[in-house]
Amino acid sequence: MPSATRGGIEQLAELVRAADSVVALTGAGISVPSGIPDFRSPGTGLWENVDPMEVAHIDAWRRDPKRFWSFYGARFTMLGDKEPNDAHRALVTLERAGRLDAVVTQNIDRLHRRAGSADVVEVHGSVERSVCLSCPGEQTLEATLERLHADPDGIPRCDCGAPLKPGVVLFGEWLPEGALERAHQLAASADLLLCIGSSLEVQPVAQLPSVTRMNGGQVAILTQGPTPYDRRVAVKRSGDVVSELRALLDALGL
Repeated sequence: MPSATRGGIEQLAELVRAADSVVALTGAGISVPSGIPDFRSPGTGLWENVDPMEVAHIDAWRRDPKRFWSFYGARFTMLGDKEPNDAHRALVTLERAGRLDAVVTQNIDRLHRRAGSADVVEVHGSVERSVCLSCPGEQTLEATLERLHADPDGIPRCDCGAPLKPGVVLFGEWLPEGALERAHQLAASADLLLCIGSSLEVQPVAQLPSVTRMNGGQVAILTQGPTPYDRRVAVKRSGDVVSELRALLDALGL
C-alpha cells in the first residue's frame, strides 16, 4: 500500500476543535527527530542486524544476561542523554491548552514525561527504572547505567546480587494490564484519536484506532509511511511529524 496524504492541516484543526476528547497515540516515529532510531527502517532500524528474539526476549535475559545487556546496555546508554523534540513539546502545548486529554505511547524512552506531558500511558513500559525479579529492588536509569559500567561482566545488578531487568516489556512478556486497560478506555471515549509516528502494526496497540472508530470517534494519522488504516481515517498526513504538529498548533492559534 503506498503512503498517502489525505486531508489538510485545517481539516485536522477542525477535528480537534470539534472534539470533546482528543487522545494521542504515539510510536517510534515521534522520537526519531530526537536522534532515536526506529526499529525497522532499512539501514538504521534497531532490528536491522540482530534478531530481537535472541537479544530482547525475556528468555534471553534469563538464559544469558551478559549477552542480553551487551545489546540492551548500548540502547540504555543511547537513551540516557536524549532530549524531547518539538513534536513531544507540541503535545504538551495541546494538553495545557485543554485540547489533549492524554498520551498513549508505545515508546519506552520517557521523552513524553521529560517534555512535560502530565498524563502518559506507557503501554510498553519505560527505561526510567530497572527492576529485580528476585526481590522488590529497583533502580533508576542513571543508577542502572552506573552499575552496568561498573560490573566486570557488564550486567547491572540489584543490591541482592541478581541481574536487573529493564522496566520495559520484552518479547515474551505480557503488556501491563493496567496500562493496556487505560489505553483501551481512552481510545473508546475519544472523539479524536491522533496517531503520531506509528506504523500501527504492533498488536494489541494497533487495535486502538478500530476501538475509537467502533465507538463513534474519528482517527487522524500523522506518520511517514503507510499504515493499515490509511484509507479508513479522516486525515492522513505523511510529512515530518515536527512540521505537521507545528502546523497544527499554528492552525489552532496555539
